[in-house]
Amino acid sequence: MREKDEITEPAYDVPNIINIPLSEFEERFNQIPHDKEVVVVCRSGARSLRAAGFLVNHGYTKVVNMEHGMIRWATKGFPTKGNTASVIQNSQNTSCCSTNTESTTVNTKSTSDKCGGSGDCC
Repeated sequence: MREKDEITEPAYDVPNIINIPLSEFEERFNQIPHDKEVVVVCRSGARSLRAAGFLVNHGYTKVVNMEHGMIRWATKGFPTKGNTASVIQNSQNTSCCSTNTESTTVNTKSTSDKCGGSGDCC
């Protein structure tokens, strides 16, 4: 759930991403298709978990949260845009309960498509 000023930081390098800042999520969640698998992601997984729950409570049935978010994604070496050093380094200084405002990145591809067919990203 990364805000607009955080988009210049490392990002996922996968197709079909819809970036919705957490501050705009309730107004814009309807941009997320109901008929596709949705993976909700943020920096650490905490805010995206809240967003995934929100979607489920609003009728979405194909929703998952990417546990540990961008931190785990970058640490595992999965495709990114930008320098991931700051995300990996700062991951040791933050907890899942930090109060940073983030935005949700929603990917409408299946998990197995994004992870080279394995379905086991993190």
